[in-house]
Amino acid sequence: MPREDIEFRTSDHVTLRGWFYKPSNSSDKLPCLVMSHGFSALKEMDLNTFAEYFTSKLALSCLVYDNRGFGTSDTLSGQPRHEILPPVQCSDISDAITYAQSRADVVGTKIGIWGSSYSGGHVLWVGAVDRRVKAVLSQVPCVSGWDNFHRLIRPDFIPGLNTMFQEDRLGRAAGKTAQTLPVVDEDPLKPSALPTTDSYEFFSAWGKKSNWKNEVTVKSIEAFREYDPSFHIHHISPTPLLMTVAEND
Repeated sequence: MPREDIEFRTSDHVTLRGWFYKPSNSSDKLPCLVMSHGFSALKEMDLNTFAEYFTSKLALSCLVYDNRGFGTSDTLSGQPRHEILPPVQCSDISDAITYAQSRADVVGTKIGIWGSSYSGGHVLWVGAVDRRVKAVLSQVPCVSGWDNFHRLIRPDFIPGLNTMFQEDRLGRAAGKTAQTLPVVDEDPLKPSALPTTDSYEFFSAWGKKSNWKNEVTVKSIEAFREYDPSFHIHHISPTPLLMTVAEND
């Protein structure tokens, strides 16, 4: 499928970069599916595979991009890379929609959004509050950061994390560099954002063949705990919603 390197600016003037896919030999204006990846993942980590499949089977285009602070995308001046703040990423999805609408080869009134895992939660939120969205596709979504946090983290580890959150806030206020944690660790008992064996296997494999970095800010974990993307889910209607939910997720 033809792929075009693209970039666009967010509402707070950060440049995000990605790819635009459309069917071969298509000269018509087409609907567009805006696709964003999950927690710390890059567009090379199979977003391209989904986009290539969709555009080979359907009369639509796909816009995929790296989240701010990851891969080829920039971050706000003075802010750390590898920081994941759901309200900011949700706002960036809306800005990606705006970019898609601005393209001459896109039907601006027919734009859907697709997300997986963490961004599967983001699209539930954006699909409810951004009424430009005409379809929501949510794959194995995070629907409650609070619940997921407490399933992932052992109860006896949580006081230490709370102390880490406080120290990071105090350090940032004093002008120090943001604290970070590994996304994954081979030892699930060591501090990491996603302390599961399958997460380690997935990200480690991609780390060997992409520019993925095993690092997120401590603030990203605190933001994960407070995030409740299911809050607006009942407001998505009448926009069509497809949730793809896996067993034992």
